[in-house]
Amino acid sequence: MGGRRRELREGARPLHPRPSPRVSDTGDSSAVSKKSAATLGYTSDRFVMQLLPRGSPRRAPAIHRGYHVRARAVERSVRAFLLSTRSHSRRQVVSLGAGWDSLYFCLKDAGLLAGSGGRFFEVDLPEVASRKAARISSSAELRALAGGVGGPEYSGDGYHLLGVDLSDLALLEEALRAAGLDPATPTLILAEVVLPYMEVERSDALIQWAAGHFLRACFILYEQIHPSDPFGRIMQSHFSRLQSPLRSLISYPDCKAQQMRFLQRGWTECHIVDMNEFYRSFVPGEEQKRIQALEPFDEFEEWHLKCSHYFILAASKGAASFAPPVFSRMEGKSGAVTGLKRYGHCSVLLTPDIILTTGGFGDHGGRHCRLTELHILVKHQGGWRSGNVRLAELEMAWDGRLFHTVNMLRSGWAVVLGGRKSPESPALPPLRLKGLADADPLNPVIELTPLLPVEGLVGLSVPRWRHTATVVTQEGQAYLFVYGGCTSGQSVLTDWHFLHLEGLHCQQIPVEGPVPAGRHSHSACSWAGGVLIAGGLAASEELLGSLLFLKPAGRGFRWHSLETCPPLTPRYSHTAHVHRGNLLLVGGVWLSPPLVPGVAVIDLETRALAEYRIDTTFLEWPLMLHNHSSVIVPDTEEMILTGGGGNCFSFGTHLNWSPVRLDLSSIWRAGV
Repeated sequence: MGGRRRELREGARPLHPRPSPRVSDTGDSSAVSKKSAATLGYTSDRFVMQLLPRGSPRRAPAIHRGYHVRARAVERSVRAFLLSTRSHSRRQVVSLGAGWDSLYFCLKDAGLLAGSGGRFFEVDLPEVASRKAARISSSAELRALAGGVGGPEYSGDGYHLLGVDLSDLALLEEALRAAGLDPATPTLILAEVVLPYMEVERSDALIQWAAGHFLRACFILYEQIHPSDPFGRIMQSHFSRLQSPLRSLISYPDCKAQQMRFLQRGWTECHIVDMNEFYRSFVPGEEQKRIQALEPFDEFEEWHLKCSHYFILAASKGAASFAPPVFSRMEGKSGAVTGLKRYGHCSVLLTPDIILTTGGFGDHGGRHCRLTELHILVKHQGGWRSGNVRLAELEMAWDGRLFHTVNMLRSGWAVVLGGRKSPESPALPPLRLKGLADADPLNPVIELTPLLPVEGLVGLSVPRWRHTATVVTQEGQAYLFVYGGCTSGQSVLTDWHFLHLEGLHCQQIPVEGPVPAGRHSHSACSWAGGVLIAGGLAASEELLGSLLFLKPAGRGFRWHSLETCPPLTPRYSHTAHVHRGNLLLVGGVWLSPPLVPGVAVIDLETRALAEYRIDTTFLEWPLMLHNHSSVIVPDTEEMILTGGGGNCFSFGTHLNWSPVRLDLSSIWRAGV
């Protein structure tokens, strides 16, 4: 979305120590992640346990999922090659930048390298190869599988570990030839996140050398894409801090560019998918369910964003019979604003000039934690500034919940429902908030009390988070429609409840029509007495592109499905508002990189849909619009975006530095 836009900025400071500056350290870190994933059962790999020392740290669930899908993609590629070449008397695999990878031992143990004609070559920097050779020599099982003897390198029965710098092609070719590599034998070249660390000219030369050196070959590449969107910028910054910059990412920023990179350097076929598509198309449903049940998980945004920034590519040349298409598809304004570097929070208008923000996970004095302080933005002289919040002197305090809902009532009270502390620690008690801000708007007092009567809220006793709560009306009565969300045990809720706002009790109201699939991280907006529900994430973790309308009908409500033109791109973790007869969907996560969701505008009369890009030209930091909140200020054309961001896989946590103001008038000037 273009047009005039101001943004609120604050300075950022490093929250993590500077790592060691060696490229080889990235391989060590990756190996630790692979071991952690294997330990938790994400992969079946006992050999990585023997290659790495005991006491390696446990990684986060999102990293485990990332290494699971990476292992599935590489395994599928290598197995496809080995099975399609089993009629050949000889075939060979060359793993470039192999590091501490255990692939050879897994394949050998599974019988996929049976016979004397299968050879496996691993190449890495001399210091890495030497350390790995020593580790193999110290393990009886690894020695038995590899055969032969160790030393600075390792040469065994069909297994060869070579210490060579890949940027020296002449030396690489000579070392491989001396180890017995045959250019006439069907060959698989494997490179997992190794070429980006090389100078672009040298990595391009290696790709072209491989195409020219082997008569029949397949090249499997796994690495990063999309450097310019917010996640990609954080990803690049992470590797730059390690002094291991991703050098080829700018030259080959997306799947199409990577595909052309190979086709223009001697490879005759090239198939490529990002890891979201691979996971959806090639990981069986039962395996997905198994992974989802391994440990509590609530990092959906980071998981999908990570998968959209990595790809698996299979290029081939020579006889096509042994190299099938492995991945063919199976089916603003500056101000002194602090305290809002957070995500999973909720922001609402406390008064027309005060925005109240509660909860979330974020930065507190340079430390990342669940936040227990409340925050306000106060409109002041045409801009916004931070205000202080003091809780009334009661026994209760804000409990640090996140992914909750807050709804303002006509009586001046706000109702707080649901939320969690961790996926295994839901926040149960509903709360009431009342602002006593008349005397001093810059120093308001917030009264926090339990929501009573509790007896009437039995229907809401199931803990939930990532749900929605929306005001609807039926026969002149106002209700809070509580819908969907996550609950303990990795479950996604399909239920809904009507909370009567006068008596604060749940009431049974008939609802007709097809029951929609359960979902969480969707959006919900009041409209025409009912509620519009857009997008979300299903129990299967499929992104939803539906637009539902719960419409008042007689003495109850009825579900309707609304079709837009063009269809709504599936998304979740967005926010939504009804404004000027349009439904506005703001930000979120979708699977359409390199573009990121901006503002989708749906005309509620014609159902016409238009997508607008958010102009972030003047921001000094990546704007990540998921897990954020947004508020439209009455009688203006401004939207205030607060917080947002999250844990960017293993690349570090990104929290938007400050609130951002969007000027909505440019939408209407565009004629929507």
